[in-house]
Amino acid sequence: MTKDRTKDRTKATPTTLRLKPGTAWDDALGRAEVAAPEAFTGRRALNLHGGRWHRDGTPAPATSPVDGRPITGPPAVDPGTARGAVRAALDQHRAWRNVPLAERAAMVSAAIDELAHHRDLLALLLVWEIGKPWRLARADVDRCVDGARWYVAEIGGMVEGRAPLPGPVSNIASWNYPMSVLMHALLVQVLAGNAAVAKTPTDGGTSCLTLACALAARHGLPLTLVSGSGSALSPALVGDPAVGCVNFVGGRGAGGRVAAALAATRTRHILEQEGLNCWGVWEFGDWDLLAAHARKAFEYGKQRCTAYPRYVVQRDLFDDFLAAYLPAVRSVSFGHPLAVADPGDDLPELDFGPLIDDAKAKDLGDEVADAVARGGVPLHRATLADGRFIEGQDTSAYLPPAAILSPPPSSPLHHREPFGPVDTVVLVDTEAELLAAMNASNGALVASLACDDQATATRLAAQLQAFKVGINAPRSRGDRAEPFGGRGASWHGAFVGGELLVHAVTQGPPGERLFGTFADYARYPATRPTAAATTPVPTPVPR
Repeated sequence: MTKDRTKDRTKATPTTLRLKPGTAWDDALGRAEVAAPEAFTGRRALNLHGGRWHRDGTPAPATSPVDGRPITGPPAVDPGTARGAVRAALDQHRAWRNVPLAERAAMVSAAIDELAHHRDLLALLLVWEIGKPWRLARADVDRCVDGARWYVAEIGGMVEGRAPLPGPVSNIASWNYPMSVLMHALLVQVLAGNAAVAKTPTDGGTSCLTLACALAARHGLPLTLVSGSGSALSPALVGDPAVGCVNFVGGRGAGGRVAAALAATRTRHILEQEGLNCWGVWEFGDWDLLAAHARKAFEYGKQRCTAYPRYVVQRDLFDDFLAAYLPAVRSVSFGHPLAVADPGDDLPELDFGPLIDDAKAKDLGDEVADAVARGGVPLHRATLADGRFIEGQDTSAYLPPAAILSPPPSSPLHHREPFGPVDTVVLVDTEAELLAAMNASNGALVASLACDDQATATRLAAQLQAFKVGINAPRSRGDRAEPFGGRGASWHGAFVGGELLVHAVTQGPPGERLFGTFADYARYPATRPTAAATTPVPTPVPR
């Protein structure tokens, strides 16, 4: 008889779990309204444009992935309002670009201090809005604050001989890192002399970003924050000639549409898209090391652009791989991020909470079931009974971890990043098969090789179509000075990270060729090995 793995049943825990006092959604939103009354009214968020907060747009219904309760949704504006907001941002930009660097740095520093002061409130909003466990939500805020402070300290040399762009930077980013990716980018763009426009991610992060922008804007930073669907606002946020640069973070589908809209223009752009990031296992024997990485890879349910959802394993090593991998994946913890047994308990240390919404959890669960039905081999499938939940809560946005061996070619899991807690494993017999399997998605952001021989690993790594390659270690987006980009279809436009991010949003000397992948050339920075854990990525000939 087929097992029923779709039923929403909660774990029978030894003690009854409850919501930790002081962490309720109403508590978090109420504190946000007190901290930034100019940005919230009547339990709804406002839009920021022209230097003022506006009660315009239509609030979209929204629910928390944590337990399905209603929360504040994005106040979607119409295309005309968005275009007016971009034109107002251009006026701000023309004034801000003439503000001396020392004055800009002081104002950005004051905004950063304000964000740091409200760190735990911003993190709590992230828990409710996008389901991040408490530790990871705080880390998202910390990376924004610490990274922006680093840029304030280093900005002088980065902008020497350069000028702000002719128009504001327009930012369209996915929901999964509102602070460490989107808000961080806004602060750096403003520090470099630009006004910055952002679209609130449709799927989550409205209140967190509204609060963060309010805290920054009160210190004079030229920020614009508007909400609405990407397709409706794209003519203004992407196509308006006032825009000096488009900064996009998201999937290949939406990224492709942005790239198409930019094709006929000369607008500067940064388009970060996903790829199938792979971990290859070849002539390897340090299984304790791999097991530790396999467990950690499930953080935030693999809902990040540098997650590793695919293992490409040498067939002769599969039994050893499985002996190390299965205990690791069985130890993964998930559940309600704010549930405690006793009111005085610390918030739980979970690997992940819910996915972004119930539709994503259902779709990915269906893909797992379909892959198995078509011949994929289930190596591990946890159930909701293995999670940590409050009795009776809505668990429809939660998906237990799973691992599938040899997903069939007809399955989306075979060729696409699942963006959820699902691993796939592919077995190979030759180096050529290893490389083909690891390069299956026509470009990736990161990749790693588990290999005992450094020379072999370095030789294989040079043939991987990933921007960063780790040897016996994972790679990530990185912070501060570390460059970040992609290869193949995972990236279009200027690369970021360190001075590359500042150069991407400023103008250099005439004829400058930025690092990045463009229609007429590609230019990659040299990467330095770090503690024998990474390998240099070769610089290709411009195309």
